[in-house]
Amino acid sequence: MRNTKDEFLHKGLRNKLVIQLREKGIKDENVLEAIGKIPRHFFLDSAFDKIAYEDRAFPIDADQTISQPYTVAYQSELLKIKKGDKVLEIGTGSMYQTTILAALGAKVYTIERQQALASKTKSFIFREQFPEVFFFFGDGFLGLPNEAPFDKIIITAAAPNVPEKLWEQLKVRGIMVIPVDESDGVQRMLRLTKKKDGMAKKESFEAFSFVPMLGGKETK
Repeated sequence: MRNTKDEFLHKGLRNKLVIQLREKGIKDENVLEAIGKIPRHFFLDSAFDKIAYEDRAFPIDADQTISQPYTVAYQSELLKIKKGDKVLEIGTGSMYQTTILAALGAKVYTIERQQALASKTKSFIFREQFPEVFFFFGDGFLGLPNEAPFDKIIITAAAPNVPEKLWEQLKVRGIMVIPVDESDGVQRMLRLTKKKDGMAKKESFEAFSFVPMLGGKETK
């Protein structure tokens, strides 16, 4: 059961979270505004209601996690979202990152390989507010070739490398933000900008720890 009432307490906790993220180095005011507007507790079981705005990950169904707010804000900032950007998200998960992207003005196409999580997207609480969010059940490594090309691509799981099929679906001058395996369960956050020749301008950022990116579809 989830609490879908956004009360004064929740709003106050979100304000504190925004202050904390700013202190940690998040500078994009649009990202901070989105974090401040979107109720994170809507995406968690009511058991987490009082701690939903702590800056840490929490477990969700299918042995997955909702990323910590700092990670969500960090990836969103690196994407440099502009209103109307067509964004492919790999790993819908809890739908929290999805909603932050939508709140930034993106048109979001998001893929989830876990049927247990994909089935929950039918009850997306912000469907009326953000009608340009499109959910798909499928293999993230394959992307969505029928919907390509995309202005931006975000991968929310630890990738062993840059998936070739996803790179092909990115526009020239488009941006991909992806955590790539480095060593011992740690990933380096990369921002890749696609040049005219199809090669990548590579920027390397902080180390993170994500659940692994897996291929195929899980129907359990």
